[in-house]
Amino acid sequence: MEAGFFDWQFALQILPQLLQASINTIGITLLAFALALVLGLLLAVLRRAPQRWLSWPATAVIEFIRSTPLLIQLYFLYYVLPEFGLTLSALTAGTLGLALHYACYTAEVYRAGLDAVPRGQWEAAKALSLNPWHAYRGIVLPQAIRPIVPALGNYLIAMFKDTPVLSAITVVELMLQAKNIGSLTFRYIEPITLAGLFFLVISLVVALLVRQLETRLRLP
Repeated sequence: MEAGFFDWQFALQILPQLLQASINTIGITLLAFALALVLGLLLAVLRRAPQRWLSWPATAVIEFIRSTPLLIQLYFLYYVLPEFGLTLSALTAGTLGLALHYACYTAEVYRAGLDAVPRGQWEAAKALSLNPWHAYRGIVLPQAIRPIVPALGNYLIAMFKDTPVLSAITVVELMLQAKNIGSLTFRYIEPITLAGLFFLVISLVVALLVRQLETRLRLP
């Protein structure tokens, strides 16, 4: 590229700032995804519960959060909750918002995996006098997790690519850092291009790791 169009020296100069922002973004994503996996499993189990007083509220929460934009949910956590006496930092609100939003999507993935387990496995657990906790942990979940690993991996990548939405509540992630650099230097090509390359490379690496995990969990 021509020097006037893309300044490589300037790109190298801002690279450490974007690297630090990318590390922060990865940390937010991993923490939010870990929370989403736990909350999603809980919601899936509650939704499949035979008791309506458990399944109906879980279903309502899943459908409500899936049917509203992530941005509105973040605004509610960061700007509305303080009106009710609960104030969260931007980082906490952003992480929780991502986790709750994607927990509802992972809940449906878990539910599909649990529904795919043959009914005979449940009957065998019942015949062995296993309580629901031991049946889920020892028999059902190991069979349900294997086929849904690719779908969970897709949501991990999607969550990572959704982190720029957190800039709306002042969380300094990779994209906001790139925009801040552009605002200070009046050069947007280099920081935005580098941010895009970071997103591309990290997403490809995560996809490769998920594929390797899928291969290792595959039954012979």
